[in-house]
Amino acid sequence: MSLLTETFGETPLLKVIDFFLTFREFDYSKTQVAEEVGISRITIEKIWEKLVKDKIVIKTRNIGRAQLYKLNVKNLRVKSLIEMDMKMSAAAAKENLIEVRA
Repeated sequence: MSLLTETFGETPLLKVIDFFLTFREFDYSKTQVAEEVGISRITIEKIWEKLVKDKIVIKTRNIGRAQLYKLNVKNLRVKSLIEMDMKMSAAAAKENLIEVRA
């Protein structure tokens, strides 16, 4: 479980966003994302339209019939999510360091 899902819950939408935040350099098909985060293809179809509409993920290319997408790091919301994720990781690391020293 990541800090994002640990803090805000393990909803399918958050699991997908967390996946893309973690692996933002690569592109994936919807099927790959669904398998990686452990949700059904039906569930990902329900949330995918919002991710594309809000430009959280963008289409990068086609491989055969599969469309691949990646995190849209130019989107201001995504930039904020990346920043928040980094701050949460830094805070958790600091907390762990304090616990180890104690």
